[in-house]
Amino acid sequence: MCLLRLTTLLAVGCLLWSATVSFAATPAKGMAIDRAQIAYDRGLAHYQEGRLAEAAGLLRGFLVSHPESPLVADTYRTLAAIHISRDEAALALDYIVKIPENRRRPSDTLLEGRLRIRSGAVADGTGQLMALPIEGLTLPERQQRALLLAAGQAELGEPQSALHFLYQALQVEGDLSPDEVLARIYALMDTQFSTADLAEAAFMYQDTPIAQLAQLKLGWRALAHGKKDTARQRVTQSLEGPVGFAYRDEALTLLSQLTDTSQLQRAIGVLLPLTGRYAAFGKLVQRGMEQARADFRPTVPVRFIYRDTAGDAVVVQRQTTDLAISERVLAIAGPLVGSVAEAAAADAARQNIPMLTLSQKDGLAATSPYVFRNSLTAQLQVDALVTHSMDDLGMTRFGIMHPETRQGQLMADLFTNAVEMRGGEIIARESYLTEQTDFRRQVRLLQGLDPNAPDEEEDTVDENGAKVEKEEVPPPFEALFLPDYADRIGLVAPQLPFYGLEDIQLLGTNGWNDPTLLKTAGKFIEGALFVDGFFRHSPYPFVQEFADTYFATYGEDPTILEAQGYDVAGILLTLLNDPRTNSRAGLRWALAQMPFFPGITGATRFDSQGEAIKTLYLLQVKDGVITQLN
Repeated sequence: MCLLRLTTLLAVGCLLWSATVSFAATPAKGMAIDRAQIAYDRGLAHYQEGRLAEAAGLLRGFLVSHPESPLVADTYRTLAAIHISRDEAALALDYIVKIPENRRRPSDTLLEGRLRIRSGAVADGTGQLMALPIEGLTLPERQQRALLLAAGQAELGEPQSALHFLYQALQVEGDLSPDEVLARIYALMDTQFSTADLAEAAFMYQDTPIAQLAQLKLGWRALAHGKKDTARQRVTQSLEGPVGFAYRDEALTLLSQLTDTSQLQRAIGVLLPLTGRYAAFGKLVQRGMEQARADFRPTVPVRFIYRDTAGDAVVVQRQTTDLAISERVLAIAGPLVGSVAEAAAADAARQNIPMLTLSQKDGLAATSPYVFRNSLTAQLQVDALVTHSMDDLGMTRFGIMHPETRQGQLMADLFTNAVEMRGGEIIARESYLTEQTDFRRQVRLLQGLDPNAPDEEEDTVDENGAKVEKEEVPPPFEALFLPDYADRIGLVAPQLPFYGLEDIQLLGTNGWNDPTLLKTAGKFIEGALFVDGFFRHSPYPFVQEFADTYFATYGEDPTILEAQGYDVAGILLTLLNDPRTNSRAGLRWALAQMPFFPGITGATRFDSQGEAIKTLYLLQVKDGVITQLN
């Protein structure tokens, strides 16, 4: 997944972070220095061979044995390089600052400033770099200094100052080409520049690629606000600038959209309930989509045009037609609610416009080859549970205990079909009322016992009056499927062993993935297995990055709704980044042929009917903690 956040584009990137630390060994003088040279060379050789731990040990030993050696400065530099290789900025900084003042080079100060920024001391690092004279720096080092100062200023919330230093980097020959520096300016303008900032940049940097880029960005923003005349004026000014503009193709695409009424817009129509009964859910999905728009950046921008369905099936038909005909969007994302999604799907099919919905409405994707669905369905959950239970754990006999609700009934039926299709057996199936709190009857029936019999029977004695030990009867099945929510499972689980049903594997759905379950059910769900389409604490780095960024933005953890919105937007933006995907038919084909997309809600592709095929998160309670198995 190509995540092009500002921190990746502007902060100390791989190019700067992995820059080689140079060493200049002092010629040896006398036997003592020869021994020091030999000891230092051993450590350096280990470092160059990639044996970092051994190198660090030898070099630290060198510092203890030869504290007065003229090689001490190079030793500190090598130790810093070792910790840079390990992505340990703070430890690297500890060594760089120890270089004696009389042996420091301008490149040491450059590295120190870089490490301070990397360690989070952004103000200190930028201050140190600002005070660093450029006379002693090579041209590539001068560019690095400018790029680092740009990164620091951007992180300190000073975008115009960051642009100033990026302009300096643009004028110096270094490791980054002008187009690569311009790409960083592009990202800075996208993420931190207001419309007023862009207008100021267009004025301050006239007759430069920066002004052209600012005019192009102003054009896109004007179009997003429906100001097509302003957008046309801005993009025309962008194209009238100096030749060789790196984003000329993008500018021509924008101009074509503004002048050719037959051409489809580089836009996705988004149908979500942003007011009314389902507004809270729609707004969470919208948050996820906006985060995806910041992370996935097609070469030519793609706009999101939101429409508030208000959960109304009549309204959404009009909106779908308007997006398809008036706005000329390439695709539609949403809706979220079943009846609304059904109405939108019918109209999308008539307009031959691809629609990627998040609704759980059964059979929705099968209504048209242009309709696709990316949602956590009951079928997906059941398939994942049965596959793991039977294929991986070797289980064949199951029980089911479900609530008397439409969802509970559906889950139980799907589970029964999936088990029997694989040659397994449902030994017992019981249901309970949603308001029920005592489950004695259901638990005893699951065991094949009389629910009306007393719980305790008198001890059996033999003819001599001696007590006869009761024979332990094993449970009639290996696993029990409980498709309910955490609050209800907190009542059911403790009653299973209380009424004699023990030593079985508990299986659940995404309703179990709730921290309150651990508090209410405790030890009674230890070892339980369940599935979900999102797991906040997944060890996958891209899931952690998504969740951490979301938390930093909104101050709360994301749910599956934000994750689904992120994936729907990510899928469409990724496919639209391919220049061959420039029509609705082409996008529909790309969706149908898409290989597994590494989504936050699981690796995803679509089957022949447009239904999502997903690798769900397989979760288990281990030592009182919900953990990911797969």
